[in-house]
Amino acid sequence: MRMIGISRRFTSLSYSRPSPSLTSFSRRSWKLAAATSSSKFTRPSSLLAKMAIQKPAEPEDQLDDNSRYKPFLLPERTRNSDWISELELDTVTEMARQDLHTTGQPLRVLVLYGSLRKRSYSRLMAFEASRILHCLGCNVRVFDPTDLPIKNDADDVHHKVQELRELSRWSDGHIWCTPEQHGNLTGVFKNQIDWIPLSSGSVRPTQGRTLSIIQVNGGSQSFNAVNSLRILGRWMRMFCIPNQSSLPKAYTQFTDEGDETSRLLPSSNRDRLVDCMEEFVKYTIIMRPQFKLFGDRFSERKERRTKLDSQAEAEEVDSAVTNNLDHRIQSAGVAVDNVNGVNVAGI
Repeated sequence: MRMIGISRRFTSLSYSRPSPSLTSFSRRSWKLAAATSSSKFTRPSSLLAKMAIQKPAEPEDQLDDNSRYKPFLLPERTRNSDWISELELDTVTEMARQDLHTTGQPLRVLVLYGSLRKRSYSRLMAFEASRILHCLGCNVRVFDPTDLPIKNDADDVHHKVQELRELSRWSDGHIWCTPEQHGNLTGVFKNQIDWIPLSSGSVRPTQGRTLSIIQVNGGSQSFNAVNSLRILGRWMRMFCIPNQSSLPKAYTQFTDEGDETSRLLPSSNRDRLVDCMEEFVKYTIIMRPQFKLFGDRFSERKERRTKLDSQAEAEEVDSAVTNNLDHRIQSAGVAVDNVNGVNVAGI
């Protein structure tokens, strides 16, 4: 019996999962573990280094002002030592590497947030989500809703409206982050979605795109806003990932370094945000090659056939009228050329 017990213990040790990465520790825990153990710890390399493929520069990236669309970027000197670069995301990193190798195109992600406050927690949360996606090789652009007019019928040509719509057409997926206000999403956020049309000519700016949803709360945790975002995403014909993030008491969840540089503190809520971004990238990699397929619908094919049939009928009518007119003109010409049976055309 003793030998069986030893055998069982040996078997369980042999097939146990590898110990979690040091990235699950905070920096303080990492230093403490290194100081109190005789084992040598190796700090994990950054996710971009693991990908081993340099992200190709897109033509539009050459004109892209990082201060405009990428205000979340960290200084180069601190990027590789940041907590995000230490995350264990090997599976999704390998998926992103293979997808980039196959398509030559990084995932394009549009991030929207729903507050204009100087210290906006939805903006800070959106920035953290953007940093995680950036480390996974995504081309991330954050839209600033400042100066976007209230939805109306007169401002379609407004430069902020055109910018938002162009970003939506450009994207493969969206990240939506809104505060909860009076039990629902804010007007600042909803106004942005109202400016994105379901269709623009033959183009549907959001159909088939993936979506991840986040809300921040001033009080205890709630899910009213993310539930509304999920409904809104479905209305925009987007695929919303199953996971979602709701940050309670947001004013306690960030460092006090500044309005733009505050960072999300370690917690299960931060882990949930990482989960959501990881899941979002996986879904987008799988679904992006099928965007055209998702846009191919019976009702729209039927509508196109009806229009083509109507156009063909109209062309047939025009052709018949033209032929009839030509025949009448020709007949009139013959009648003039023949008077009482005598050809007078040469007289």
